[in-house]
Amino acid sequence: MVKIYNGITVIVRCALAAGLVAAAPAPQQYGSSSDSGSGTAESTGFSTAYLPGYNDADASFVNPNPTAGPLASTFGPGSQISAVATAPPTGTIPNIDLSAPPRRSSDVTGATSHGPFSGSATTTGAANGPATLAASVGTLPPNPTATYYNTDGIPQNPLPAPYTPDGGLGTNGSQPRYMVNSDFDFESITLGLYQEWIELDLFNNGLAIFSDDDFAEAGLTAEHRSLIQFMANQESGHATLLTNMLGETAPPQCTYNYPYTTVREWLDFNQVLTRWGESGVWGFINHLDSREVGQLLAQSIATEARQQMSFRQMSGLFPMPVWFETGIPQSWAWTYLAPYISTCPENTTRLAWQNFPALHVVNNPNINRLSANDTTNYEVTGYRTSDPGISTIPSDESCQNLNVTGYGCEPGVTRNKTEPLSFPGREVVFEWETPGLKVGPNNSYVTSTTAGDPKYVAWVAQLNLTYTPLTITGPNRGSTFQPASEVYEGDPTVNGTMFVALTDEYLDLSPFNLSMINPHVRALGIYQAG
Repeated sequence: MVKIYNGITVIVRCALAAGLVAAAPAPQQYGSSSDSGSGTAESTGFSTAYLPGYNDADASFVNPNPTAGPLASTFGPGSQISAVATAPPTGTIPNIDLSAPPRRSSDVTGATSHGPFSGSATTTGAANGPATLAASVGTLPPNPTATYYNTDGIPQNPLPAPYTPDGGLGTNGSQPRYMVNSDFDFESITLGLYQEWIELDLFNNGLAIFSDDDFAEAGLTAEHRSLIQFMANQESGHATLLTNMLGETAPPQCTYNYPYTTVREWLDFNQVLTRWGESGVWGFINHLDSREVGQLLAQSIATEARQQMSFRQMSGLFPMPVWFETGIPQSWAWTYLAPYISTCPENTTRLAWQNFPALHVVNNPNINRLSANDTTNYEVTGYRTSDPGISTIPSDESCQNLNVTGYGCEPGVTRNKTEPLSFPGREVVFEWETPGLKVGPNNSYVTSTTAGDPKYVAWVAQLNLTYTPLTITGPNRGSTFQPASEVYEGDPTVNGTMFVALTDEYLDLSPFNLSMINPHVRALGIYQAG
């Protein structure tokens, strides 16, 4: 397990005892009081007794109560204020086009072509260059130029300009160039564009195929649908940005094969897909040769993070159950994404990233259940690693439409669970595929691995890479126990929608060099931890 203390990376070898935890203790609940009396902290639904140092605390300011008088009964135009009619600028003035740059794709307003690919691939495998120099990237000591250390808290070198500390890249006044600057940049941003395209289609697809009543049954109103439509609009802007940074070989939108049949399943798939989409960028953004590209990409991925949180809220999940978001290598993101792309237009730019064999979590917790411990094996909509949990379970076993604190999963700003989705010590059962399967656009990519027989389960979450031993229970089948590691005290490493891999070695790696694990990955999956 990798931990980081005060900027110093410390490797902690974590071996989980092979003991089964039957159940986790219920967390302390807030807001459980039904007393409607005195207006104290207890009766208003939040007990300060649980907050050390705040016993019997009262607000020191006056809280105006706008509901003391009659409520509004008419809803029309408000006060009239000075204004002028205005619109986005169009036309030109000398050497300047005043109109907004066009988007790569207009918003999709109806269902596009979807479903599995049924033809034969004309090209197979990842894109390859003139040569491959080595089987893997070797391990080196720290960069010899990485020697800066500040001992007195003041600048150590002359300032190149007033209020401008020495150092930094791209700070010498040179004109920014917002274009990819290496093969690494090109392949990374192209992967990002594939991701933006599926999000644009996915968000619109649910709005197109599900009725207003379907959304209402899932607890979502017209305002929720409007938010999702706006998020689709955001994706058209993201796709345009990445297209412009790539140039003429930027891939177009493809067609897709989705795993959901209900609104709840669609929301669950959205929150998983935006999770690997965000984490896939965090994994490579600081390795880009073009820092200008990284700047714009960070400004778009910040929006992606908000989308993932919104879909968790609409799914009735706790919105942000971790202290740090995870970064994963590009080949991981491509492994998760490719199985959901059905076909792409002829001559679409291909990717160089690897497709790992799929790792299936047989007993992945189902977010739709009243008790996640009752999840049956393969309680998912299909047989791809990121397929959502089925929502069509008996109503007396479901958390849907259940307005009970700690148990319901209606959409909300936040939801606490009396019984967590998963817990340290929970046995987790895996099955994994053999390499050589065709996946992705036109079934033209092939899963592969250079790893030997799997021995460990690598849990990649937040800042940590934690290993637990894999117990083989049959051909391509095994199990382990969820680790109890923490990033910092009080922050369990394993939480949220996260990533798991089978490896043949125990490698000491940290967030910045995690891609070095790739030659040792036997299979790759996603775990629904919370």
